[in-house]
Amino acid sequence: MTRRQSYAILCAVGVCCFISYNLVRMPVLSLFAQSLGASPEEIGLIVSVSTLTGVLLKLPGGALSDIYGRRLLLRIGVLAFGLPPFVYPFITETGTLTGLRFVHGLATALFAPAALATVAELFQERRGAALGGYTASTQAGALLGPVLGGWLVYAAGFPTTFVTAGLFGGLGLICFLALRLNPAPPLGEKSLGRVAQDMWQGFRIVANNRAVLVTSVTDGAKMIANGALMAFLPIYGTSVGLNPGQVGILFGVQGVTSFLSKPIMGRASDRIGRRPLILIGLLLCAVSFVLIPQVAAFPTLILLAALFGYGEAVVSSSTSALVADVSDIKRLGAGMGMQGTIMDIGHASGPLLAGFLITFFGYPATFAVIAALQLVAAGVFWMTVRPAPAAS
Repeated sequence: MTRRQSYAILCAVGVCCFISYNLVRMPVLSLFAQSLGASPEEIGLIVSVSTLTGVLLKLPGGALSDIYGRRLLLRIGVLAFGLPPFVYPFITETGTLTGLRFVHGLATALFAPAALATVAELFQERRGAALGGYTASTQAGALLGPVLGGWLVYAAGFPTTFVTAGLFGGLGLICFLALRLNPAPPLGEKSLGRVAQDMWQGFRIVANNRAVLVTSVTDGAKMIANGALMAFLPIYGTSVGLNPGQVGILFGVQGVTSFLSKPIMGRASDRIGRRPLILIGLLLCAVSFVLIPQVAAFPTLILLAALFGYGEAVVSSSTSALVADVSDIKRLGAGMGMQGTIMDIGHASGPLLAGFLITFFGYPATFAVIAALQLVAAGVFWMTVRPAPAAS
């Protein structure tokens, strides 16, 4: 199988699995939790808990993919995408929902760093464009999932929505079975102690790489805003008169803008460098984010969602490529795992922080605080990460 064929299949898996994942997440999850009687603080916890799985497991998962090969971690991740949605229809209280969300988080925790490392290995010379194309495929899932989820929950209810998510996850598994990667070494070749030693060495190498850490923290600041939007844009939207279908369209507009922009901005980062695009993208995210709770008109919210999606694409198409550029080629999985872990810390803290602040200060002040965090991160990144030549 050629690298282009492997890449195309991996992108197809990404589309199907992230349709499944985001169909459950936005705007369905917040509304489902609310229907079970969850408070704003509980909604923030429920939305963020799957991301906490990534905080715990993305770095170990990425390091294990360096040791055992990518396919094993990808296989487990695909199964974690496809199976949990079939359990949601049986949930009747918020505690069980929280536990299921933690398990469902295994999907992105194990799949994402291994998939990104696979793409970075396949395309070392045009890494920005390749990563931009792959992340655009997962963004296609982020586009279609919320639109389909919002429409389904509005037209057919929660059970049908969850079963549909499971069917898309199953389609992703079928696509994955056609993927051929380099075979992993036999599991019996290394003792558990040796595996732990190799993982720890990977952790140390990545943790001592300042450019990886600062770039990942910068991406994490963007994810604080993304997580806050995921949790509370549905609640804010319905509070100003939108229906769940319209809220789904807002997420869809955000997703389609990001989807269309990522390959273009990935190629741009190959030509002009990652650093200026990361700064510009963070500024766009901060501006659009702080304006959202200032308006209630659906057309204006669509424009702001599109602007945030574009800023998000500018940032993420460059950060993953920059992390790969400055990582040891033998530790790409650990590097991507570190980035994913810090991103998930931001993504998990976004709903929690927003839920707490909204309870006491309301939407405008909360969104202003989170936008300010993005501006601070942009300044720290610009002063700390030195310019690097564009990839050839």
